[in-house]
Amino acid sequence: MGLSDNLMHKAKANKVGILSLGCPRNLVDSQNLLGCLSRKGYQIVDIQDAEIGLVNTCSFIEEAKKESIEAILGLIDLKKEGRLRKVIVAGCLVQRYKEELLPNLEEIDAFVGRMALSNENKESFPLTPRHFAYLKISEGCNHTCSFCVIPKIKGHLQSRRMESILEEVRIMDNVGKREINIIGQDASAYGLDIYKKLELSRLLRKISASLKNVRWLRLLYLHPQHLTDGLMRLIADEPRICKYVDLPLQHINNRILKTMRRRTDKRKIMQLLAGLRKRIPGVAVRTSLLVGFPGETEKEFSELLSFVKEQQFERLGVFRYSREEGTPAFSYPGQVPEKLKEERFNIIMQEQQEISRRLNQKFLGRECEVLIDERSADGTYMGRLNIDAPEVDGLVYVKTAKHLEPGAFVRLKITDTYEYDLVGNL
Repeated sequence: MGLSDNLMHKAKANKVGILSLGCPRNLVDSQNLLGCLSRKGYQIVDIQDAEIGLVNTCSFIEEAKKESIEAILGLIDLKKEGRLRKVIVAGCLVQRYKEELLPNLEEIDAFVGRMALSNENKESFPLTPRHFAYLKISEGCNHTCSFCVIPKIKGHLQSRRMESILEEVRIMDNVGKREINIIGQDASAYGLDIYKKLELSRLLRKISASLKNVRWLRLLYLHPQHLTDGLMRLIADEPRICKYVDLPLQHINNRILKTMRRRTDKRKIMQLLAGLRKRIPGVAVRTSLLVGFPGETEKEFSELLSFVKEQQFERLGVFRYSREEGTPAFSYPGQVPEKLKEERFNIIMQEQQEISRRLNQKFLGRECEVLIDERSADGTYMGRLNIDAPEVDGLVYVKTAKHLEPGAFVRLKITDTYEYDLVGNL
């Protein structure tokens, strides 16, 4: 029984509302699910107007699991109050903990786990603003990082066929999208399973050649192992591809990298970063780091902090290590206390805040192209540079009496800077 058939069988109410938790990859799953339900005749509404409450969960780390459980309990309360007739739980939490959830959440009408990666050319139901979209080109991951539960939840790499992706891009372009963010658990590994070689560069050339309205193509989640010289050259040479490289590195200490099973070392990482800066002038590098990994010593953490100070990353996310069942690192000795993880997290984030403040000051007085995202209640517009991904990076605040449509590209002069954000005038 397919996902939509399961929902149809379990719940006969007509109005469906969704809570989509987690990353953009989950958001794409939610869009596809709603599109499928809409084609089945269901009416998609806000959750407060729904008869069926659907939550697409995340269970990547402990914080995500807690958020998912809270959302589920919130929908159960709405059902008890008579405001919902049915509650359905889907996604990663179900895939990972279905046996534990079944006996403890009797109020749930259906549990649905992993959603298949579709190669059908069907327009999804949009949960993003009209002017940008996420394009999922693959699902799953072939890496075996010792801290990560994604392969257990999502399985091995599954790439979509190029023809399916290009058809979805055509639809996005025709409906007026201005920005496409290309995603996958490891987008840089695209093609290894079905084409037996890395094919992201070829896919990007085909996408770029097909576009009329889309101005920005952004690559998210590129594993260091698959960031080739050819892909760097393409990012540098193709005007539509944002000079933005999302490259999760996790750590820099060789011993930690080895126990993380990252299949790289400090020397290779430094060479890769130097190559990026050389081959892509003006590139903005976003990375993510993990603090408090089992056995991380003060000296190893200091090495990571020095690395952050030296590299001056344009964008940086830091995660506290989350001890996840089913991963090798769960049973590693030397588990770091939560208080110490928090201290190390704060130290790096404070350093990065100062780095970001200094880097932003370089924009003062410069003229920049900005994509307008939305208008706030006080009349201030919010937009982004092409080196800022939606929802995770900085904003540009624009005050003007002129009416600006979301999705418009405008030229601004930067007049003020903050730690993470900018201010500009037309």
